[in-house]
Amino acid sequence: MASPSPSEYLRLKLVEKVRGVFNDVEGGEQPVPVSAEALFDKDTPIRLVHADIVAMMVGGIRSLLLQMLHPHALQGVLDHSNFRSDMHGRLRRTARFIAVTTFGHRDDAQGAIERVNRIHAQVGGTLPDGSPYSATDPRTLAWVHVAEATSFLAAYLRHVRPDMPAAAQDEYYRQFAVIARALGADPVPLDRREAEALFRELRGDLATSPQAREIADLVLRQRPEGAPPAVQAMLGAEAVALLPPFARSMLGLERPGIGAFPARAATWGMGKTLRWAFRQG
Repeated sequence: MASPSPSEYLRLKLVEKVRGVFNDVEGGEQPVPVSAEALFDKDTPIRLVHADIVAMMVGGIRSLLLQMLHPHALQGVLDHSNFRSDMHGRLRRTARFIAVTTFGHRDDAQGAIERVNRIHAQVGGTLPDGSPYSATDPRTLAWVHVAEATSFLAAYLRHVRPDMPAAAQDEYYRQFAVIARALGADPVPLDRREAEALFRELRGDLATSPQAREIADLVLRQRPEGAPPAVQAMLGAEAVALLPPFARSMLGLERPGIGAFPARAATWGMGKTLRWAFRQG
């Protein structure tokens, strides 16, 4: 068999490198296979958005920063997570859940949802003020979902498809709602207008704290195995730039200044390269 061309060799090595960041290759974990019997049809909005690696990484960081502003979500991480010692592992598991529920066979997707629900049923405790919290609380799950959905879509619009039609954006929310409802979130937005309204409503549940700022700092300083430090810094800067001003203020983060322009350009370039490598157009 003929050796691959230099460009094809480079493409394959890049794909291998990226898959190593998102999958526990040493443990024998393989990328999630794309199924023709997934929850969502090929080329629909949720599959297009969730297929873009860079947009999902930027959106994922933004989402985590927003989630840590919810006292219940934050306390669950502090009490029941090994986030500090195994942040990369936690982020990997989150990315895999999204991949399975978006692209995997519908039976595998349902199995992944059921596993998360079983884990959530064991997560609960007491807030510093003495009030109880539970990871199964529908309103807390609603904030986690709306933080994720708005973040993934915002990053996709910024870095991949600024001209994504409004109808396709609304369809993205309707599709993602299928997963959110299965996880017990309520209310769940079904279009952009509902997402914006719910985001504003749930903002009243948020609070700043030293712990939230500590976790935010950890998220922005994390260095996934196999990822160059400069790449993570670039993605973090983009995520912070996409945060609403109130969230940056609550987390003690500064709005990126003129230095954000090179980061945005580099992020755009990296996204274009990865879309070439994974043959996404």
